[in-house]
Amino acid sequence: MRNKSRSRVGIHNLLFAGLLLLPASLLAEPITLKRAVELALQHANGAAIAAAEQQNALANYRQLHDNYLPQVTLGSGLGWSFGFPLTLGGSAPSIFNINAGSALIHPELRAFIHAAKTETAAAGFHSKDQRNQVIQDTVLSYAELEKWEQRLDRLHEIYPDVQKMQAAVADRVKEGIDSELDASRARLSEARLRLRIAEAQGSADVLREHLSKLTGLPANGIQTENDSLPAFPATPSNDDAPKQAADSSPAVQSAIEHARAQYLRAEGEHRTLLPTVDFGAQYALLSTFNNYQNYYIPARPCTVSIGTFLCPASTFQKNNATIGVSIRIPLFNANQRARAAAADADALKAKRQADAARNQVSEETLRLQRAVTQMQAAHDVAEIEYEIAQKNVEAAETRMKSSTANLHDLDNARTQSSEKLIALQDVTFELERNQIALLRATGNLETWALGVR
Repeated sequence: MRNKSRSRVGIHNLLFAGLLLLPASLLAEPITLKRAVELALQHANGAAIAAAEQQNALANYRQLHDNYLPQVTLGSGLGWSFGFPLTLGGSAPSIFNINAGSALIHPELRAFIHAAKTETAAAGFHSKDQRNQVIQDTVLSYAELEKWEQRLDRLHEIYPDVQKMQAAVADRVKEGIDSELDASRARLSEARLRLRIAEAQGSADVLREHLSKLTGLPANGIQTENDSLPAFPATPSNDDAPKQAADSSPAVQSAIEHARAQYLRAEGEHRTLLPTVDFGAQYALLSTFNNYQNYYIPARPCTVSIGTFLCPASTFQKNNATIGVSIRIPLFNANQRARAAAADADALKAKRQADAARNQVSEETLRLQRAVTQMQAAHDVAEIEYEIAQKNVEAAETRMKSSTANLHDLDNARTQSSEKLIALQDVTFELERNQIALLRATGNLETWALGVR
């Protein structure tokens, strides 16, 4: 009964391994890192959103600037009048009318235009920062997927040996050489390996799905290409690197330009209290059914028996036009003064945020410098430990041939080698993660990923 149970477990394990092998080997195809980044820049939502924000900022600038261009409208105020013709929609009834108007002297408008132009520059830097974010996200996902694919290949490679070891221990238990505890340990080793395979396969599937959303490729058609990541440049060791990174950071530059725009807006709110001059012109074609001919400007005095009056001169005109300027001088506007004070506070807040962004980038660059140095040392340690573990496996195999070691010694050596390899892969990826972040901080990420300047 126990043998049948073990047989079913063995069949289950074989099916499990076969299913895990299918997605990576049959459905995926290699894609280079450069191609993945190029597709991500075309399809990623973050870059598209940043580009739309930049277009919106440019449109706001044009909207404000166009206030100096005459705005011309053609309309009509048709309607029947009883008595004196009253206004319709703010203008006298007319068959049709043409109105034109534009700003001439607006001190606050000039400040708002400069603010909008500065905000456009800030949006441009933000768009560049989002572009770098998309590249970093793509590169990190690609590098991590490569790690899990390499791990899967290694785990699938050693899985048959683990199964053979489990079967050999089972036979030794039957022969009375090993105990049931040894059999349990062998099954535990096989179960742990299946767990690692499931973990690696699940992580790889999630990363493929994420890269699919970034690049537009089908998830089951993504597989990394070996040695696709370019060689990393030497880590900058100069003390000025954090300051240089802060000066060249698109995120910092965007924050600085946004702060400038807020100060210009505050200046515009203060200038709203100054006099303004607008240009205006109007033409209207009037009609007789609105009683205009009955209400007109008296033209000359008339003397009658009861006194002197202004007599009508019948000066009704169908065609009427007005052109001139409108001058407004604010005298008292407490509401606007409060708005100006609020704008001053917003400008101060934006400046502090820009200072904080600069400090954050500078500190993060310094941290990444030190982290890369530390991870390089950790990578060297993990690499040497893996080399030693490999030599232990070779030594155990040699002792097995000379009958000075048993299956458990070989199994332990192989297990230690697998653990050291996994540790080496994890350290390698963490080193790559910090190197990629440092490349972004120093402004060299796109050049490194795409190989262009």
